[in-house]
Amino acid sequence: MTHTRHLVLVLVAVLSVSASASAQSQVRIRDITTLSGEHINKLTGFGLVVGLANTGGTSPTTKQFALNVLQKLGERADPTMRENIQRSQEKTNNMSVVMIQAQLMPHMKEGQRIDVSVSTFDNAISLAGGSLITAELLGPDGEVYALASGPVSLNGGDYGGNASKVVKNHPTSGRIPNGATVEREVPSTMIQNDCFRLLLNQPEFATAERISDAINVYSPGSAAVQDPACVIVRLPSNAIASPFKFVQECRELMVEPGTVARVVINERTGTIVIGRDVKISKAAITHGNLVVSTVETPEVSQPNPFSNGETVTVPRTSVDVNEQGAAISVMEETTTVADLAASLNALGVSPRDLSSIFQALKEAGALHAELELK
Repeated sequence: MTHTRHLVLVLVAVLSVSASASAQSQVRIRDITTLSGEHINKLTGFGLVVGLANTGGTSPTTKQFALNVLQKLGERADPTMRENIQRSQEKTNNMSVVMIQAQLMPHMKEGQRIDVSVSTFDNAISLAGGSLITAELLGPDGEVYALASGPVSLNGGDYGGNASKVVKNHPTSGRIPNGATVEREVPSTMIQNDCFRLLLNQPEFATAERISDAINVYSPGSAAVQDPACVIVRLPSNAIASPFKFVQECRELMVEPGTVARVVINERTGTIVIGRDVKISKAAITHGNLVVSTVETPEVSQPNPFSNGETVTVPRTSVDVNEQGAAISVMEETTTVADLAASLNALGVSPRDLSSIFQALKEAGALHAELELK
């Protein structure tokens, strides 16, 4: 009964989403496209977090990196001193080598600040209480785009003593809000030759054509479909002086996106999502379960008197196989997701069983949609 209720709830949710989509099927162009040249840039780097309370790294990597940082800051060491430091038992558990990551958003200018995340690269236990020494963040081209530093913030930690401890979340990863300063601006290539391109998040011919038509109604002759993933828009003569205003106006236009008929099944969670364009041809379905029950009832075997035997436990296993029968159900051809929800609810099966039914319908050619299993 619980599984059936779960299935009903899932299908009702799908039905509700579908009804809402029918009432408000149009979306802004900006919500289904990305402006070419306006992508996020990934920055990475390595740094040293100091000030840890005996939770830092003790590996050779930590010693080598700490020595390199000292030399970079002006503390030079001759080869003999370097060798002695590497061989010494000097503790480094008050520091940790970390990998630093950040996202440089489009149009960020020099002097603006961005958040960074840090994760231990050595065998450190926790970054609680640590502070990052100024470190360079590099782009894919190897150039320095930002400098990161500051105290590490953890949403958790490692607490306890010698006998027991409690670990909350991930103490080896943390964030530094506004921890990096932008030092180099990424040039924007959003508009080239008085044109800009709209990249569809889900490439689809119908959606690209509708975007082009909507822009051409707003500004005749401006848009053309390059392929299912791209619409090229040419700036009109009166918008060349202020191109960003025209770009924003085009992205605020409303269109109805084309959709792909798809059924998404997550067997781990029992979640099933059915797209509004999914159709099923008329089919007969029967579905039963094979239940195997195994019961262990060990018995004690006693030896005969004066036989010098031993008392032993004899295993006794009882196996019962029961196949639950199921009547044949006829699913009529569906035209809407409401019809499909009603037909599936009539089967009264669990989401896991429904996954098997959808796969069988796909193999039989009765399911007219993409089937995606997660």
